[in-house]
Amino acid sequence: MKVNVKIVNIIKQVIMAQTCENCKFREHYEKKPKSLLGRFWRWHINFCPGWKAYFTSLPAEKQEELRSKYQFNKYQDNE
Repeated sequence: MKVNVKIVNIIKQVIMAQTCENCKFREHYEKKPKSLLGRFWRWHINFCPGWKAYFTSLPAEKQEELRSKYQFNKYQDNE
């Protein structure tokens, strides 16, 4: 049985995106953004494929809310 790698990767991204909504590291950032774990999470979202899948799946209003909340400027329409 041949597995389509592209489909497997899409499924992985969907699963990771669902995880981002309830991420324990994100929760820690919400409580203590200047902690080591909080700063790690904030740095990590700049290249995390799960965060990208999660973030880009959100409506524009929610994306703007998160951009403001986390000072996050990636994945805008012109990128």
